[in-house]
Parts: sequence; structure tokens; C-alpha cells
Amino acid sequence: MRTFVSAVAVILGVLLAAVAVPAIWLDRNIVQEDGFVSLASPLGKDEAFQQRLAGAAVGTIDTGAIPEALAGLVQPVLDAAAGSMTRLPGYPAAWEETLRKSHRLSFADPRNLPPEVVSTTSLTLDVAPLVALGTEEISKATGLPLDPPGQTLINIGQSNQRQLIERVSAYAPLGYLLAVGVVIALLLALVVARRRWAVIFNLGVAALLLAGLWTAGSQLAADAVLGAASGNEVADMFKNEFVAAASNSFQEWTLASAIAGGALLVVGLVIRIASPGRRPVTR
Repeated sequence: MRTFVSAVAVILGVLLAAVAVPAIWLDRNIVQEDGFVSLASPLGKDEAFQQRLAGAAVGTIDTGAIPEALAGLVQPVLDAAAGSMTRLPGYPAAWEETLRKSHRLSFADPRNLPPEVVSTTSLTLDVAPLVALGTEEISKATGLPLDPPGQTLINIGQSNQRQLIERVSAYAPLGYLLAVGVVIALLLALVVARRRWAVIFNLGVAALLLAGLWTAGSQLAADAVLGAASGNEVADMFKNEFVAAASNSFQEWTLASAIAGGALLVVGLVIRIASPGRRPVTR
């Protein structure tokens, strides 16, 4: 009976862990704003992505307030601003604020979103901080006052992805409760087990299998996201770079699981060798 209970507890713990670990990763790196910014910040250091994003941001600047007599002088200034924006001292802060504003648009309560965001079902990137940075440089170069917009939105991905994000933000935090269940189940398995080395060994095998399962699952998810083109070159570049960063981040978790699994295998074998079993009592 003890062996049966231990086996059921191990199976339950492994099943809960299979869901808990990806859920916790999603909550820490996607749902939580600081985690999202930390994950996506290095994208702003990619030179090709920087230049395209800066060009797209500058291209949205409203130059209607500039007199027609000066209109011919504006385009060279716009081109220069797009080329130099990423070298401006304020660019890192503007890029971080872009990520924070975009995250809030994607994960905020729909009731608190502007109508133009609620009306779309795809994810939204708000590059207004970058536009404001470019507008400031153009104003300095031309001596003309230009008002930056409060929002400059770029849709990312396909329709209905916002609904997916809403589900992720609702269910990802449950991963912590599942993790508590994992700990309880595995402790129960160890307490009631007749052969604790076998429990530890089997947990090592399970950890290795889960690492492989998570790796395959993350690859399938990445391929699905990358296969859905948005039709916007800047949006697709952001998506491609972000998916690569997310895959590398989750890969660190799967690698940690594989290392832990290998360690548990060794520990289980060592315990088995050190305690080969009870010897019969001789009289």
C-alpha cells in the first residue's frame, strides 16, 4: 500500500510540475511588466532592429505644423533623426518606456484601454516615447515647435492573439499554487516510500523527460508564433527577436531541469549502492 501511495504521489507531482514550470515562467517573464521589460530590453541593442524601429517611429511624426516654405528642408532632418536616434542619450530610456507602455496596453483591463486598442484583437506596440525623442530632435534642428503624440500604435501578430494574452495573464499566476502541490506530493512520496532511492531515481528520470517535453513544446510554440506574419515589417522584426529571446530564456529553465534530473539520478544510485538492503538476521 505504501508503494502504491508513493507511486501515485510521484505521478501527481510530475504532472503538476509539467504545467507549473511553464506557467511560472510565463508569469515572471511575460505577464509581469518588469520581467517582460527585462526580457525584451536587449532587442533595443540589435542594430538592424534599432534602425528600422527608429525609421518607423520618425515616419509617424506629424509635420503638418511646418510651413510649406520649409517643407523641403524637413525630409533631410527626418532622415538624419532616424539615423541618429539610437545614438541619442535618451534612447535607452525611451526604448524601456516603449516596452512598458506596450506591455500595459497588452495586459491592461480592456475597460481601461483606449477605443483604438480595444477595437483590435492583435497585440499592440506603442512607440510614442521613441516618436517623442525624434520629435524633440527635429524641433531642435528646425527651431519649430512640434507636439509629440500621446500614442503611436503598431499592431503585432494576428487577430485573436489578445484573447490568448488575456487567458495567459489569468492562468499563469496559478503556476505558484501548482508548485506548492508539487512540493506536497513529492514530500508525501518520500515519506511513505519503502525505497526512497527509487523515488529519487524516478524523479530524476521524470525531470529529464520533462526537460525534453518542455523543449519540444517551446519549439512548437515558437514556430506557431513565427509562422503568423503580421504584414508589418517592424512588427515582424520585433516578434522574431522577442520569440528568440523568450526561447533562450525558457531554454535556461529546461537546462536547469535536465541538470537537476541528472543529479537526482546520481543521488538515487548512490543511496541504492550505499544501502543495498537488509541482510537476513542469523542466529
